[in-house]
Amino acid sequence: MFHKEGFTIIITSFVIIATAALLVEQFVAIKWLRLAVQCSLLVFLVLVLQFFRNPSRPPLELHDAVVSPVDGKVVIVEEVEEPEYFKGKRLQVSIFMSPLNVHVTRYPVSGKVVFSKYHPGKYLVAWHPKSSTLNERTTIVVDNPTYGEVLHRQIAGAVARRIVNYAEEGQQVAQGTDAGFIKFGSRVDVFLPPKTKVLVKEGQKVKGGVTIISSASKY
Repeated sequence: MFHKEGFTIIITSFVIIATAALLVEQFVAIKWLRLAVQCSLLVFLVLVLQFFRNPSRPPLELHDAVVSPVDGKVVIVEEVEEPEYFKGKRLQVSIFMSPLNVHVTRYPVSGKVVFSKYHPGKYLVAWHPKSSTLNERTTIVVDNPTYGEVLHRQIAGAVARRIVNYAEEGQQVAQGTDAGFIKFGSRVDVFLPPKTKVLVKEGQKVKGGVTIISSASKY
């Protein structure tokens, strides 16, 4: 199953690669070179397909928990100043996605979208400390009955060149459902109320819509 954001790229890549493979077959006389080029083209197509994969994950719908919005590795768990929306201290959990991860963004909590804003910006590497304030990004805040306002931020990286955000202010959203997509590697930050107990740690691998970041029932 592939994400809808990848359909155009997948079809275009398939046509270009198939055409190139046929041209190589016809015009490259050296057998080993022909085979090497065709194998390289096939590997490239497989990489495109795996990048846009969208595994089926039924929403957990845990009203007293926050789930990871993306697949990747936790790179930051710390209390910081959040300057854009809260303008105060929040607990930040940042997840880095490599180009090999699933890049679907899912809502970490259910509730009402109260803020959704796109910011143009730079393309620093996603793990750069200033990427969350200088890079291209979108900020989404969902008001949840248990946690209050939970912010997640999609951040473009050095390779990512397009962020897709489906959140609209006033919209009711369900935890674990499709919130957007980031093309070709990046990072997502989640900002929780101060002193929230977090169940993940730096270096841990997480799955979007599956891994529980925090659970009020475990306080």
